[in-house]
Amino acid sequence: MAARTRREPNELDAAERNAMPAREYAFPRVRKEPLNDASHVRNAIARFDQVRDVSDEERREAFGRIQRAADRFGVEMTASRWQDLGKPATGKPRSKSQS
Repeated sequence: MAARTRREPNELDAAERNAMPAREYAFPRVRKEPLNDASHVRNAIARFDQVRDVSDEERREAFGRIQRAADRFGVEMTASRWQDLGKPATGKPRSKSQS
């Protein structure tokens, strides 16, 4: 049997993703944004607004799942509404190179 190599300890391969129950995803119907560890929770927060083909109700439910997973894995979450997830923080001064 050939040894499997992985680049990152928190990376999921296709078989692992397929084996995960739908309830372990932020968006279970489309099986997007797994919430199985702190790294994936941070990724789900950052990419929340990039998930396509989901309703506002699914986003509201996903937000709750992400909040619970963030608590479980000790991930700080500053957004208090789903509409703010994945958006760049406002109020930060921009450098001249960003203007």
